[in-house]
Amino acid sequence: MVNVLLVDDHELVRTGIQHLLDGNESVNVTGVASSGEEAIKMVDSLLPDIVLMDIYMPGIGGMEASRRISQRHPSVKIIILTVLADGPVPQQMLSAGVQGYVTKTCSISELIAAIKAVSVGGRYLCHEMASKLALSSLATNKGSPFEELSHRELQVVLMTLQGRDLSEIAQALVISPKTVSTYRSRVYEKLAVKNNVELMRLAFKYNIAIDSV
Repeated sequence: MVNVLLVDDHELVRTGIQHLLDGNESVNVTGVASSGEEAIKMVDSLLPDIVLMDIYMPGIGGMEASRRISQRHPSVKIIILTVLADGPVPQQMLSAGVQGYVTKTCSISELIAAIKAVSVGGRYLCHEMASKLALSSLATNKGSPFEELSHRELQVVLMTLQGRDLSEIAQALVISPKTVSTYRSRVYEKLAVKNNVELMRLAFKYNIAIDSV
């Protein structure tokens, strides 16, 4: 039996996924959380085998929560469960050490397959993402400029696109507003934009999610 913690800020999504997982005798949903902060606390107390983690949530979000959980509990495996199948976010998360990446458009059988594979020490990419990564590797043209950003810079971009100011980002990432400003300046330089309006336009062009789905 694989013990799973489900993390998503949408109640209907949590309820639906939990219902589907509860129908499989090899998976036990040991808890649900609606934010990254809550997920960290529940991992501390429950020590699940796997965390199914959404990325875009209020507060610190799934990216930062995954990083902190991995640091505190290396034995706990993390599978990202989100809407994004391409772009810099999936690659950043895989590089950061998550063990699985599955989109919310996948079937329940594929999600179960991902959980089983990761629970025994493997890694899992959903079919949709694996195909897009393969096609991306064959492309000869330059990819998204967002792929040039560091993990922390991408976090700052995503939170900026959600409308958070410097102090809110600083509080979520536990860094100073001055440091956030430095990261944002680097982002502007790397992406060749001058302000948040241009940043948002560029994000829209390259399908970088702005909402909290």
